[in-house]
Amino acid sequence: MNKYIGAVLLFALFSCQNTEHHAAAAADSTEVPAKSGSAVSLKEPAVQAIYTDYIVLKNALVDTKYEEAKAAAKVLSAKLAVFQGCENTALIADKIKDAKNIEEQRKEFTFLSSDVIAMFKHADLLSGTIYVQHCPMANHGDGGDWLSSDKKIQNPYYGSEMMDCGAVIEEIKGK
Repeated sequence: MNKYIGAVLLFALFSCQNTEHHAAAAADSTEVPAKSGSAVSLKEPAVQAIYTDYIVLKNALVDTKYEEAKAAAKVLSAKLAVFQGCENTALIADKIKDAKNIEEQRKEFTFLSSDVIAMFKHADLLSGTIYVQHCPMANHGDGGDWLSSDKKIQNPYYGSEMMDCGAVIEEIKGK
């Protein structure tokens, strides 16, 4: 059991959370508006771009739009690939892009979310709140987490089948 805990801790340590060193090819800093009207603004433009693209992907999965999720994953992968420490997370985004159906995309989204959640817990948040949300039924009962700019649950693992299944388990706020 201790080996598994150690492996999980190592995975978390080396996950996509290196916000100090990033590639110069950063996109412009745009805020991500939530449906409730608030916005998330991050200090580093590259981190902001990754967050924005992650939310686009999450929203495509919420809306059960396979092709839009493919396109969003492709864009997100490119941003992650040039951000130091996120190269492996980019490979997960590639799996979402290459998935044969929405179910495969949603399965891989679990792993992607795990990595980016670790990243945003260490990011410099200037304004807004990032909500870490959890659906206990996702992945055949193993559960799944995701990020949102809005406190309202909109489940990317089930879309309209169980739109409000889940809960906010953590709030990431500016320091």
